[in-house]
Amino acid sequence: MDRKKLTGNIFLLMTALIWGVAFVAQRVGMDYVGPLTFTAVRFWLGAAVLLPVLYFMGKRETQTASNEVQDGAVTSEARIAEAAKSRRMLFVAGGVCGTILFTASILQQYGLVFTSAGKTGFITALYIVLVPIFGLFLKHRPGARGWIGVLLGTAGLYFLTITESLTIARGDFVVLIGAFFWAAHVLSIDHFNPYVDGIKLAITQFAVCASWGTIGMLIFERPSVDAVLSGAVPILYAGLLSCGAGFTFQILGQKHTSPTVASLILSMEAVFGAIFGFLLLKEIMTGRELAGCGLMLTAVIISQLPARKTAEAQDTLK
Repeated sequence: MDRKKLTGNIFLLMTALIWGVAFVAQRVGMDYVGPLTFTAVRFWLGAAVLLPVLYFMGKRETQTASNEVQDGAVTSEARIAEAAKSRRMLFVAGGVCGTILFTASILQQYGLVFTSAGKTGFITALYIVLVPIFGLFLKHRPGARGWIGVLLGTAGLYFLTITESLTIARGDFVVLIGAFFWAAHVLSIDHFNPYVDGIKLAITQFAVCASWGTIGMLIFERPSVDAVLSGAVPILYAGLLSCGAGFTFQILGQKHTSPTVASLILSMEAVFGAIFGFLLLKEIMTGRELAGCGLMLTAVIISQLPARKTAEAQDTLK
């Protein structure tokens, strides 16, 4: 595995860890504010935490552009035209990704009102099955190891959820619909990643998502400053870490790996959610659930093994 891919996978694994803990924070946050208020505030925080990064990036880009113009590498008119084109692409990417992100997030948040944090993580992780299936329509063809990983991951999710009733409860159904949008979000990030800067895409999609949440909050809920302050700890975690760090790590990580592998690694959030649900909310994991976690971990490992041809080629070069 080359260094860039390894770095990308580490970013994705860190994302899964952060998101696993976030299920606990999101569940606790519902004790203080409504789903739309929680979503709006957390994503405004996520955008705000990236503003200093965006500021320093802008200064560096301005200096680079100035040097290129002075050196005669490009004309000022060409630079302006290129910047305008980049902005248009960023607005499109941020609008699409941010709208999908809002839909997925609010469905997950509403689901958490009626179901547990651990079960929400397990159902949400069903997107590991949906990503390669949706990807077929976009001409993404995962290899054999990717499909084996998907099958093992699906089996793991089955063992994780089979301990509860197989009937679809209200909250479970809402979270299940959200899984389709999480799959769409992974694929949309993969589509726009080659054309826009990762940090800029992160902050733009957060702002779009937060804007939708704010509109919904003002229409359907009655937010108060006192309620937000009372739930400050889970809201800050969800905003600063889950949004500001987690989604940014996702974008950076997906630059160097396929959507199927990315979805498999990100699905580990369900395992981390179960672990921290036990540690923080005293949710007890059964032997069947532990077996499901093991299957999901195996799925991720298998998906990362190099293909035999690649390994043989490397041996030949040695």
